[in-house]
Amino acid sequence: MNEGYNTARPLVMYIDLNSCFATVEQQARPMLRDRPVAIANRRTEHTSIVTASYEAKAAGVKLGMKVRDAKVFCPDLVVLESDPPKYRYVYHKLMDIMRDYSPSFTMKSIDEGVIDFALSPAAIRNRDLVEVGHEIKRRLREEVGCAMRCNIGIAPNRFLAKTAAGLHKPDGLDVITHQNLREVLSGLSLQDLTGIASRNEHRLNQVGIFTPLQFLDADPLVLQKVVFKSVCGLQWHQRLRGWEVDDIEYDLKTCGRQYVLESRDLSERQVLQRLHHLVEAVGVKLRSQNKCARGVGVYARIYGGHTLATTNGRWGRKGNYWHQKYLAPLPFYSNAAIWAIASKLFVSAPMGSIREIGIHVYHLHNGSGDQLSLFGDQLAREQQVTWAIDEINARYGERTIHSADTLGTGVFVKTKIPFGSTRYM
Repeated sequence: MNEGYNTARPLVMYIDLNSCFATVEQQARPMLRDRPVAIANRRTEHTSIVTASYEAKAAGVKLGMKVRDAKVFCPDLVVLESDPPKYRYVYHKLMDIMRDYSPSFTMKSIDEGVIDFALSPAAIRNRDLVEVGHEIKRRLREEVGCAMRCNIGIAPNRFLAKTAAGLHKPDGLDVITHQNLREVLSGLSLQDLTGIASRNEHRLNQVGIFTPLQFLDADPLVLQKVVFKSVCGLQWHQRLRGWEVDDIEYDLKTCGRQYVLESRDLSERQVLQRLHHLVEAVGVKLRSQNKCARGVGVYARIYGGHTLATTNGRWGRKGNYWHQKYLAPLPFYSNAAIWAIASKLFVSAPMGSIREIGIHVYHLHNGSGDQLSLFGDQLAREQQVTWAIDEINARYGERTIHSADTLGTGVFVKTKIPFGSTRYM
């Protein structure tokens, strides 16, 4: 029954910090330890919880729950506004620890990292990786703080290592090999597998696959031709058997930011100031990756679901989503260039009923070089000024220098917890 399994020694370790942001706050504030804590991007009753401590989870608090609803389950809940600099500090401390064990390591998100011991020095690679895992747990407590805990999974590939890291939370350490693979999968549901949500589960159910073991034993051609209708089916067949198919770095396609307005009563100028703030944040992201862009897109979500007519904008099916895009013939990268396009696009937005705004740049190219733009040489000459401003902000703190038009917006448009990609860390 183990035909085609990867029988090599497991050399991939997945590290998952337990309830990272809440735990970091408990580490920073000893009075919060052993108390239910939740983190939100704004400290209001109507905002959603982005992470919760294990004490809060035990009381029924769930991610995505509104603060007011969470307090019904847990009246003693301590809700804190997110503090990204703290979490970035822990992110870099974990990276420093991982770096000591292999040149091949990566952070998959702000609170999850992977170490590939295949490229480690022999003195490290030949150690018992369970022993190394316990050593990393100890170092995390000693070098970051005594309240810090993590789950560790060890397996032949990233997928199974992540699966192992989720088996016994909090503070667990598990190993998956070709020998115990079937036993481990027999205790899981399809949606326990990373990448299998309700849609993919439904696809699998349609061909009689209801459990991870049935998924493991499925014919690869059925997965490719019938279930996923793409090479993804073959990748799942390999992934479940411990072969590496996820060690891939994807190039950046877009970058953007969005913001839920703090009030319904903002004037048109105030909304535009906040959009300008988002533009500056996107410009920094773009340049930090040594990219330039040709396209700019803006959007607005409005309150209610009534249909509004517009000649320039486009509306979603329920009439509560407006968006506009522009693709320039030549690339650009400065804040001024992005703002010049975004502000013109936003002229047709439905002012007075906006709930959320956002901007993204797309059609990205490598290198910034000498900026070329529809707006001519004037913006091209901004190159040195733009780089100088970025250097000052990197050294002395973000928004040390920023547009006068965005004065005061930093109180509202704060940097949120950076889930997902760690490109900008």
